[in-house]
Amino acid sequence: MSLDFTPFIPSLPYILEGIFVTLKIVLLAGVLGFALGIILSLFKISSIKILLWIADIYTSIFRGTPLVLQLMLIYYGSPQVFGYQIQPYTAAILSFALNSGAYVSEIIRAGILAVDKGQREAAQALGVPYGKMMWDIILPQALKNILPALMNEFITLTKESAIVTTIGVMDIMRRSYQVGAENYSFFEPLLIAGLIYYLMVITLTFLGKALERRMRRSD
Repeated sequence: MSLDFTPFIPSLPYILEGIFVTLKIVLLAGVLGFALGIILSLFKISSIKILLWIADIYTSIFRGTPLVLQLMLIYYGSPQVFGYQIQPYTAAILSFALNSGAYVSEIIRAGILAVDKGQREAAQALGVPYGKMMWDIILPQALKNILPALMNEFITLTKESAIVTTIGVMDIMRRSYQVGAENYSFFEPLLIAGLIYYLMVITLTFLGKALERRMRRSD
């Protein structure tokens, strides 16, 4: 087998533009998923049974079904459910955010439960309101403990974002496939896509470790 990347060099800028599309989807979905995860994690530790059931059912559904299925249901099912076609970019963000929120909620819940109970008891003894206690005392400590797990979820989200090519989003994979079709050779452009994803993941890994070290020094 011989590899020839020469025909694909002129198309490299086109493929690399897909990085910005991928990052936009991942960043927006990551932020929305994190916010949803916080809400769901608070539901899971709530003493109100209905909130606990809602969070558990939500997590069970989104963790128990494939992400690609959720993406296709939102995109292809939107005309039937909502009466109009959701844009591929919007469908990608929604599906990733809803899916990520389920996983992040479990991570945050575990982080909250790992915080020393004495912190909560001291805050309650001082009359600190529940919301302020969670936001200012419990959550900041929990986030320090779960940062590696959150970074792993973000890295997983980055890799899984490649499935948006199935609904026509012009990400790295879609552009690589198009370049392959134009040159009647798919192996080389897909290797290029794989290298790009690998470099992105390595970069995120280093950034996560640097952030983790910085947070440890601030203790």
